Amino acid sequence: MAYSTISKPSLHFNTKLYTGTGSSNAQTGVGFQPDLIWFKNRTSTYWHQLYDVVRGVNKSIASNATNVQENRTDNLNSFDTDGFTVGAEGGDKNVNYSGDNYASWNWKAGTAFTNDASSTGIGTIDSSGSVNTSAGFSICSWVGTGSNGTIKHGLSTVPEMMIIKNTGHDTNWSVYTKPTGRLGELRLNSTDAFVDDATLYNDTAPTSSVFSVGTNYNTNHSDGRTYIGYIFSSVQGYSKIGSYTGNGNADGTFVYTGFKPAFVIYKRYDSGAYSWVLVDNKRGAGSDELIKKYFHPNSNAAEASTTLMDFLSNGFKLKVNDTTSNQGSIVYMAFAEEPLVANVGASIPATAR
Repeated sequence: MAYSTISKPSLHFNTKLYTGTGSSNAQTGVGFQPDLIWFKNRTSTYWHQLYDVVRGVNKSIASNATNVQENRTDNLNSFDTDGFTVGAEGGDKNVNYSGDNYASWNWKAGTAFTNDASSTGIGTIDSSGSVNTSAGFSICSWVGTGSNGTIKHGLSTVPEMMIIKNTGHDTNWSVYTKPTGRLGELRLNSTDAFVDDATLYNDTAPTSSVFSVGTNYNTNHSDGRTYIGYIFSSVQGYSKIGSYTGNGNADGTFVYTGFKPAFVIYKRYDSGAYSWVLVDNKRGAGSDELIKKYFHPNSNAAEASTTLMDFLSNGFKLKVNDTTSNQGSIVYMAFAEEPLVANVGASIPATAR
């Protein structure tokens, strides 16, 4: 039985939908102060926008682009105790254009950390960030050295997905996942299949204290630019990073997670040019309760809709036969709406559909 130490997942991850106003717009009801917020305009073809507390409220990076970090004043104005405040934007439509609909995905880190590697003996490259060890999530920042090294990530568990961006240089987003391994990357901004390149992670898997980087521009170049990493490990009953093989059938593959999903992001990685796909339980269900509304994180496209999957009490089941979602080898990361069973000894399972 998939018992969980996290009985209320929405205190660590939550999706918040809202409508833009074109002026200061405070959003509450997230359930915590978010430390990473990922925004997307549902109505228009504007870029995905990611903000975190380590870099600060005015500093945005876009999942669908290689661009450097941008200083966007009056977009995200504050991380608040129960949500966030977005501003007038100055004509942009990224987070608060009047009348446009928006989605935001919010993660809690919350505990600051710093690591002077030479003093602590943990890793070889200094790092700092914010971490939520119970939820398997950290935000980690470091400055590139151009030499093979190791970096403290803040977790006490082995990372299974690391989403990394050079904030000061036009580079691909580098995504390490446990299923695809240490010898290369997926690219969040791209439809590329898995790319072999041992200079990214120095052909070394992460440990419970550090992850390794090589000399690649995407993870640790020598020009002294700052990097940001969003680091995740699976937590039973709350989050799951894994892979599945599509069955090429409209009665699609079932993927066991041990919880009812609230959010799933996935990418086919074995061959071809396939987009990332992002779905959630707040936008997702049609009248038949199937998950239909989705974004491509590698694209600025507005929200689109087609039947994709069903969120069940213990995982998700594909309901489509296409090359992106239900054929080949696919890596995914999912977060829970509710665990299958909340605590050890609990008797009330997640509600089924």
